[in-house]
Amino acid sequence: MPTLESTLDPRSAEEAGRGHQLTRRAALNSLAAGIDLVARVAVELVLNPLLVGRLGDHLYGAWRVLWRFTGSLSAVSGRSSQALKWSIANRQGSRDYREKRELVGSAVAVWLLFLPILGLIGGGLAWLAPSLLGTSPEFQWSVRWTAALLVAHVTLSSLIDIPRAILQGENLGYKRIGLSTALVILGGALMALAVTMGTGIVGVAAANLANALLTGILFMRIVRSHVAWAGIARPTMAAVRSFVGLSGWFAVWKLVMQAMLAGDVLVLGIADSVESVTTYSLTRFAPEAVLAGVAVIVAGLAPGLGGLVGAGDWRVAARVRAELMALTWLVTIGAGATLLVWNRAFIELWVGSAYYAGTVPTLLIVLAVMQFALIRNDARVIDLTLSIRGKVLLGLLSATLSVALAAVFVGHFGGGITGLCIGIIAGRAILTVAYPRHVGRLFGLSWRRQLAGVLRPAAAAILLFAIALLGAGSATASTWPTLILAASVTFVAITSVSFFLGLSNEGRDALRRRARKVLRLVA
Repeated sequence: MPTLESTLDPRSAEEAGRGHQLTRRAALNSLAAGIDLVARVAVELVLNPLLVGRLGDHLYGAWRVLWRFTGSLSAVSGRSSQALKWSIANRQGSRDYREKRELVGSAVAVWLLFLPILGLIGGGLAWLAPSLLGTSPEFQWSVRWTAALLVAHVTLSSLIDIPRAILQGENLGYKRIGLSTALVILGGALMALAVTMGTGIVGVAAANLANALLTGILFMRIVRSHVAWAGIARPTMAAVRSFVGLSGWFAVWKLVMQAMLAGDVLVLGIADSVESVTTYSLTRFAPEAVLAGVAVIVAGLAPGLGGLVGAGDWRVAARVRAELMALTWLVTIGAGATLLVWNRAFIELWVGSAYYAGTVPTLLIVLAVMQFALIRNDARVIDLTLSIRGKVLLGLLSATLSVALAAVFVGHFGGGITGLCIGIIAGRAILTVAYPRHVGRLFGLSWRRQLAGVLRPAAAAILLFAIALLGAGSATASTWPTLILAASVTFVAITSVSFFLGLSNEGRDALRRRARKVLRLVA
């Protein structure tokens, strides 16, 4: 598995310099996102017990369902910021600044076109929310106002995210380092203040909206300081029509992603109970943090990879993708096996043993997280080509099947969290096969070669998870320092074994070289 620098022509100083710059920016982007992730996890660790205690199981579960459900509405906004990010990433080497400003203008135009639809659907959702959640009469208006504020948050976020999309598309996401972390902490503080003052879920939603507005303003200032062409130009009608088409596919993809990320919560809340959502969400907190960590890696590399794809440098892009998949596998195996051993002790210390879903549900949650992380890696690679129609249609089929199977297993068979996870994993199996095949065709990788490369990591994963299950649910820790130390030792041990057991010599060498280079560039 050769690294980026090993595949470049040594006779080309320009290409070598480009590889050096891409690696450096990818490392800095990942560092910035990693710092934000640590802050977000820390905020959630403090905030969730406070929300559960102040709101109660029912309203906390309602908050989680509404948060996920209204997030799905962002698809109705046209997803112009996503289309803008990948369009700019694809044109990263272009000096046609007028074209890039027109892309920004097209993004704003698409947002305006979708605004009435979003308002109509969002208003209907806010009004019907209490009925959908089976809310008791005393909480109905609180739930309605909360839903309305979350709809407003989604509506404005599609516009507010445009400066962030410009920064990420230009592979300059690291420029917000520190500031975005402070905004994460501020947002958590505002939500904690709101619930402590007795404003309930309405106050929590209002605090969330206020923080989003501040984030948009500050990101605009960052873009103006670091992007030479920053601005907006009036696009032609042809450009807007083209952007509407691309945004439309990203909008449908957002629905697919929300079905994958939020469909489980919605199915559980409607087919089972809002209280079961509370248990599921708290048990899933740590696995979700792992998924977010993997997303940090991908987010750091994706814009740079977009420059390679846009330039048609498929050979180098294939090597970077291979390293990305190997690193994703390594992190998810190490963290997943560690969670199997220690998640019960974590839940007991954090919110109480009553909120631990059990060993089998935890295993299935971990497997679903690992599956989704690998799927999303290839989904983002396909995004960089800007030819996403096939990816979206397959994703729509898979997401629909996942939700349908989960609903049957939970509602008809009474499978609870276990049935939910089985349905989700089974429905996503389509993408587990289809996306690597699609990326393989782009990069010239045969399906047989990809299958051969999966056998060793899969066997290692089965063995390590089987060993981890022996200690699942029985490992205990009476204090946070004890848990942190024990979990850290477990993670390092399992990751080290995974590194040698699951990766080939070539893969290990590639990751070692990449790590050394990143450390030199960041230091």
